[in-house]
Amino acid sequence: MNITFKQLIIAGGPILFLLAGLSIYSIALIWERWTAYKRTMKGLDDLLHKVHALLRTGEIRQISELCAKARNPAGDIIHKVINHYGTPFEKRELAEKAVDWHVSRLSKGLTPIATIGSISPFIGLFGTVIGVVRAFRDLSMYAGAGPSVVAMGIAEALVNTAAGLFVAIPAIVAYNYFTHKANDFASEINWVAEQVIDRSVPRESGLPEAAAR
Repeated sequence: MNITFKQLIIAGGPILFLLAGLSIYSIALIWERWTAYKRTMKGLDDLLHKVHALLRTGEIRQISELCAKARNPAGDIIHKVINHYGTPFEKRELAEKAVDWHVSRLSKGLTPIATIGSISPFIGLFGTVIGVVRAFRDLSMYAGAGPSVVAMGIAEALVNTAAGLFVAIPAIVAYNYFTHKANDFASEINWVAEQVIDRSVPRESGLPEAAAR
């Protein structure tokens, strides 16, 4: 018995349509997060490269001017840290809060993506069980019949299994990628902020860090 693609879709039943809906929703979330990350990370590598070079020569004023012209969150954070009139402790607090705020914005929408990646295989497995039950039911109703009797039930099982994995894999990959990028962003900015604070203390406060605290 030859089973066409249309028959496979029909065989998938409601479970397959549920997985299709989750797939569309997941793709929409991934695209939205991709555009948000692209805006946040735009020019980041170039900015950090220039900041690292200026840090080696201790050019804090030039770093401030460079970050003021940068049109990304990293430049905004570093600029605010340099020009904040407070103790090193207060500067670090400002940097940490700003980084945490931006990371929370980057992480927005990742929970649904992770949820879809986690539950999709189980939804597919549920459809698999239904397909196998259907196959055995058909087999019991037509004792002695050939393999064609159970073909649709097995097709339903396999289609839903494949669909569950098809939805889950991109969602899990996207979640891990976005989480990794957000963590890298936080690590890089926190490190640069710490270096800037260490080098700007004498110029800003005129006091050793211990006395400033």
